[in-house]
Amino acid sequence: MSKRTGINLDDALVDGFGREWSTFDQTVVSSDELRAIFDQYFALFPWAQLPADATGFDLGCGSGRWAQFCAPRVGQLHCVDPSEAALAVAKKNLAGAGNCIFHHAGVDDLPFAHASMDFAYALGVLHHVPDTPAGIKACVETLKPGAPFLFYLYYAFDNRPLWFKAVWRLSDCFRRVISRAPHPMKYTASQTIALCVYLPLSLAARGFERLGFRVDMMPLSAYRNKSFYTMRTDALDRFGTRMEHRFTKEAIESMMREAGLERIRFADEAPFWCGIGYKVLKP
Repeated sequence: MSKRTGINLDDALVDGFGREWSTFDQTVVSSDELRAIFDQYFALFPWAQLPADATGFDLGCGSGRWAQFCAPRVGQLHCVDPSEAALAVAKKNLAGAGNCIFHHAGVDDLPFAHASMDFAYALGVLHHVPDTPAGIKACVETLKPGAPFLFYLYYAFDNRPLWFKAVWRLSDCFRRVISRAPHPMKYTASQTIALCVYLPLSLAARGFERLGFRVDMMPLSAYRNKSFYTMRTDALDRFGTRMEHRFTKEAIESMMREAGLERIRFADEAPFWCGIGYKVLKP
């Protein structure tokens, strides 16, 4: 497989995500489940404010799972990914979407003119590049003044208690070891974690919720209404990825403002931190 070169990417990580989306191409996930997750991410997105036949881009489109719901609502959607394997999956999944254009590129070489895009989104992508602030700036530069940028960046558990952070630190020790293993070992370990950790905790959260308890503080409670396939996908994503950065809400807002965004808002519910900002009208 040929590799594109760039400054703000890691080739091993790109290849890893290509393997992930080739393995979990999302075709067996129900449309209802994917739509529900899409609606969570896009809860703040101003669909009604977009111009007619809006043109925008999906950075790190992966399998195209979000593009399939976005494309019918816009004029043209550019699907960007540095992985050729991921793009192959996206092209297959989006074969019926005639308004999607595919680009083998990373955030450091976006193929768009400055101030040319009506919107953009990067969901679960920019915390996996070496320089997250530079990646945000590169995206914002392509936006027209006033255009929205939807983002999701891993949170630093700044809204969680100390015991929750301690649990995460323990899990991160496993990630650091597993993510450096050869792919077959990495895959096996992540799927074992999905079966022995994700599934039991999600089922427990579902059960407690049905009994009337609040479960939002339970680890992995966000998976209580998701399929085991999604848990398997996310376990590989989480434990198979060597590079990840985590940010507090304040740090994210600072990066967004420095990149030229204003009117920044964050969603009040998981996944954290998901938010939106608009390119400043007057620099």
